[in-house]
Amino acid sequence: MTEKERMLQGKIYDPNDSELLKLRQTAHRLSKEYNDTLEEETTKRNEILDKLIPNRGNNVYLQGPFYFDYGIFTSMGDNVYANFNFTVLDICKVSIGNNVYFGPNVSIYTPLHPLRYQDRNQYYDENKNYVTDKEYGAPITIKDNCWIAGNVTICGGVTINEGCVIGAGSVVTRDIPANSLAFGNPCKVRRQITDEDRLELKKEIL
Repeated sequence: MTEKERMLQGKIYDPNDSELLKLRQTAHRLSKEYNDTLEEETTKRNEILDKLIPNRGNNVYLQGPFYFDYGIFTSMGDNVYANFNFTVLDICKVSIGNNVYFGPNVSIYTPLHPLRYQDRNQYYDENKNYVTDKEYGAPITIKDNCWIAGNVTICGGVTINEGCVIGAGSVVTRDIPANSLAFGNPCKVRRQITDEDRLELKKEIL
């Protein structure tokens, strides 16, 4: 099993493996190239995204700047929007559904690290002749029709189900059931989103 296969399966892997290093360098370069473009340079932006996030649907708009660790391990559906400073550490698969919107400074973190420093600290692998450490991760899934507000952090292993709203500043450490309004640190479900939340009922803003 290659280190990339171990990584994607959530097993302990070597993050300084040569194949993974090259993939990260490519993703970081493509992220920088995108971030250096202007908003009106749509053709150039799409060409970069074709390389960085090939598994994406129609009408994906990433404001930039953004930062991807790999990009190729992230999938997006149709009509996905991300505001400034979107960060995705996708050592495991990140699956984003249709009609998902991200506020500024949203971070998606699949990596996990050992709690004991004896397991976490770097070490010198004499067989490979470089310093490395032990890492692993867990996938993240955000299903259709979700709104993720500004400054939200989503941690490895989490699934946010359909139709959820995650309030600003939340840290999501566990699964969120469908059609939930959830917020806080740690993020908790506060109530269900219902027909009583229809915009037409909010006369004060119409």
